[in-house]
Amino acid sequence: MSVASRSPYLDLRALASVSHMRFITRQRIEGSFSGRHPSRRQGGAGEFVDFREYTGGEDLRRLDWKVYGRTGKAFVRLHQDETNLICTLAVDGSGSMQFGGRSNSDSRGSKLDYAKYLTTGLSHVIQQGQDQVGMAVLREAEIEYLPPGGTASHVARLQSNIEQINTAPASTLAPALRKLFERASRRGVLMLVSDFLADDLIDVAAALRLFRHRGWEVVALHLVHPHEEQLPDGMAFRFEGMENDGSLSCSPNEIRAAYQQRFAAHLTAVRQAMLSVGCDYRLVSTGIGYMQTLGGFLVERSG
Repeated sequence: MSVASRSPYLDLRALASVSHMRFITRQRIEGSFSGRHPSRRQGGAGEFVDFREYTGGEDLRRLDWKVYGRTGKAFVRLHQDETNLICTLAVDGSGSMQFGGRSNSDSRGSKLDYAKYLTTGLSHVIQQGQDQVGMAVLREAEIEYLPPGGTASHVARLQSNIEQINTAPASTLAPALRKLFERASRRGVLMLVSDFLADDLIDVAAALRLFRHRGWEVVALHLVHPHEEQLPDGMAFRFEGMENDGSLSCSPNEIRAAYQQRFAAHLTAVRQAMLSVGCDYRLVSTGIGYMQTLGGFLVERSG
């Protein structure tokens, strides 16, 4: 990918700090190629199934030296005890994800902006690990879907799609998740990046349960902006709804205690809903640099 076509959300210099790391699954998965993740396929640990052409940077111990000696070509042996990762990055495209932006037309600093940096970085790490990554944008009952792939051109297209994500007023998330479930035939890892400000949280959990029952590993990254965690100081503000839900003029001090109580209840409800269906849940503050979040996430998964 040329510098001119590179996504502005792809910071290769920053990502060099995690170049030695890999996104590791926590359960057995399915895949089409040999990799470094435990596989669901049975048949005895280490059972030989096929050959694949060697690519630079792989462990030379995997090379089949007998084949190399006979043909002069480098191949690695494929076994049934390990496979590649297939990951789908699902980004919430509802209007509330624009919160924190500079203006209605400038999303810099918003939760969506943070999600773009984080998912672009994840896509780079996954592709560098010779795994496959796809993406979906979830809006109400509609999705934009790009199936997983592992080539450099595929990931460049995916990163371009991430760059172009925009939002739409939406109060539900579950219908889009169900559509994604119907279209994503190859199970693997679903990475859901959302603020979970949806009216159908129970239905969202039920939709994610479908993925879990099919054998998917589901990771829920719950984005929260610092201004959501703590109301601003000041005498009077006008709070505008971002999903066609009106406005409110008041002093933050008048509603601060009630707001913090309800927001804490929201965080608890989301966490309990995700854990109840077997998701790996992580609360992410957009006040923390995305590289710190990405690095910590990868370290946690590797442990």
